[in-house]
Amino acid sequence: MKITKVYTRTGDQGTTSLVGGIRIKKNDIRLEAYGTVDELSAHLGLLAAMLPDGSEKQSVQRVQNNLFNVCTHLATDQSNTPLYPSAHLAEGEVEQLEQLIDDTIAMLPEGQGFILPGGCQAAAQCHVARTVCRRAERRIAALAESATVGPEILQYINRLSDYLFILAKKINFNNGTDEIIWKNACR
Repeated sequence: MKITKVYTRTGDQGTTSLVGGIRIKKNDIRLEAYGTVDELSAHLGLLAAMLPDGSEKQSVQRVQNNLFNVCTHLATDQSNTPLYPSAHLAEGEVEQLEQLIDDTIAMLPEGQGFILPGGCQAAAQCHVARTVCRRAERRIAALAESATVGPEILQYINRLSDYLFILAKKINFNNGTDEIIWKNACR
């Protein structure tokens, strides 16, 4: 599909359009929620660019595809507009993340304590994505207080941050990079 126009000028007054055409302010909690998910996807895109071809890269790109569905879900005010099929996560996506987490934990050596975000560049980027994911979760939880948000959306984002934590550990392990163990400076 060829892009013929990017700007519409409809947002010049500080509003944007939701799925279904309803206009909201650009500082609305709904926009903050799906904008943070979009930011997360961009961080995951950078992570994917750092990863070699293989299962981790494929998993990250699968997550990005799912996050597009999450954004569509969050950009739909269900009190006015029904959810499009693209606003639903495919059945089993939460369980898919849980399986990836369990499989990865099984292959990693036992932990040595709390770790500081870092290690190799890709693992550090994975930690950045994890913290943005946690912020997205907070924004979605805030939206869910006043609007309909499917429970699978919060479950998926919650599980995703766990997966990103474990993925960062796996990336460091595969790279032969030691994790940075937290040392209590008060001792």
